[in-house]
Amino acid sequence: MQLLKEIEKLKKSHIRRTVDSRLKAFKENGSDPEKMFSELCFCICTANCSAERGMRAQQEIDFRGLPETTLRKKVRELVCRFYNHKTEYIIAARSKRCELLQVLKKSKTGKEAREWIVKSVKGLGYKEASHFLRNIGYTDVAIIDFHIIDLLVKNKIVKKPKTLTKRAYLEVEKRLEELAERTKTNPASLDLYLWYLETGKILK
Repeated sequence: MQLLKEIEKLKKSHIRRTVDSRLKAFKENGSDPEKMFSELCFCICTANCSAERGMRAQQEIDFRGLPETTLRKKVRELVCRFYNHKTEYIIAARSKRCELLQVLKKSKTGKEAREWIVKSVKGLGYKEASHFLRNIGYTDVAIIDFHIIDLLVKNKIVKKPKTLTKRAYLEVEKRLEELAERTKTNPASLDLYLWYLETGKILK
């Protein structure tokens, strides 16, 4: 399979150092409650928006401390899309911080934690919850967006789903887990390699 060859080529290039560095930084995020909350809000901001805008918002907004009116203004300025909803989600997430930390401590896997997050944190579906968990060090969940799906479809690994329901998400995730096993990686690092192959970038 051509995709396997391309991933193996990246693993032997300088891109591997970047991927390993990102994964190390993600793990460090998971040991700092403030960074964890920042990553949660980054994922809220990034939903239906670009990662670049989410990263800029993360750098410039005090998600934990700003009053709602000021927060709304900053989210509108930096994120733009759905800023009213996203502001409300960030405010709601503040009240979930302690409970989230307890869930993460008790959860044996990222998938177990993800189920609670999807049900309990407004603004995060399976993709965004997986993104958050990957960004705090979990390696057993896959971030499935249209870039990844297009790449998998192009390589005849999956058929393009009409809508990304929970069932469709988990089916695509299973295919990614199989691909990760074949390339001797994990879903977290595989996502970074695939993202690079599709976009030429490694962000977060």
